[in-house]
Amino acid sequence: MKVLVVDDDIVSRMVLMHLIDSCGQFEILEAEDGVDAWNQLEQGLRPAICFCDLRMPRLSGMDLLQRVRADGALGAMPFVLVSSATDRDTVDQASGLGASGYIVKPFQGEQVREHMAGLARHAPIAVPLRAEKVQATLLRLGIGAERLLVYLGGLQSQAAAAGTDIAAMLERGEHGAAHVRIDRLHAGCVTLGLNGAADTLKALPPGDLDGAQVKLALAEVVRSAMHQSEALKRLGIAS
Repeated sequence: MKVLVVDDDIVSRMVLMHLIDSCGQFEILEAEDGVDAWNQLEQGLRPAICFCDLRMPRLSGMDLLQRVRADGALGAMPFVLVSSATDRDTVDQASGLGASGYIVKPFQGEQVREHMAGLARHAPIAVPLRAEKVQATLLRLGIGAERLLVYLGGLQSQAAAAGTDIAAMLERGEHGAAHVRIDRLHAGCVTLGLNGAADTLKALPPGDLDGAQVKLALAEVVRSAMHQSEALKRLGIAS
C-alpha cells in the first residue's frame, strides 16, 4: 500500500513518515511540495492515501486538494491535510473542498494511526463523476462557454459556503432548513448537468441529517463543478 507524504519542511516530512512507518508495512513516498506531488500523480502515482501540508510555496495543500478532487482518476483518493492552523474557517474550507481528514501539528501518533486504520471510513463518497457532456449542457441551456464557467463557479462557491451554514443549522436542530438549502443545490446540479453530484444529494436521507454525510455530499458537488470546468478548458472552448 502506497502512502504519499507532501511537505516542504523536511523535518516535518520525516517525522510524519516515521509515524506512518510505525503503523505497519507501507511503501512511503515523499514530495517536497505541492508541485512535486502533482507531477508524481500526473505521471501515474496512485497512493492509497495522501498526507499533505497546508501551507507550501508554489502549490499549497488546498490547491493540490482542489486539483485531486477535480481529477476523475484521483478524485476518490483519501486526502488528509496537515497544518498548525486550527481556526474554524480553515477547517471548514478543507472540509468543503473534500478533505478526508485534518491533522494538527505537532503530530500525534494516534491521529496518524486513526487515518491509516480507517482508510475506507475516511474516504470521500466514491460516486463517479457522471455528468452531461459539456457541449450538450451548452446546447440545452443555450449559453456560451464563459457563462457556463460562471455558473459552475457560482455553484462551487455555494456548495463550499453551504458546509458551514448547514453545520450551524444542524447544531440548532434546523433539519428542515438544511434540506431546503440542499434542495437548492440539487436543482443547480440538475440544471448544470452534474448528474452524479445531484444523485449524491438526492441520496441523503429525509428527516434528521448526519453532518458528516452532508459534508461529503457537498464535497462531491464542489468536485463535480470543478471537474466540469476543467473539461470546458481542456476542450479549448473556454479561455
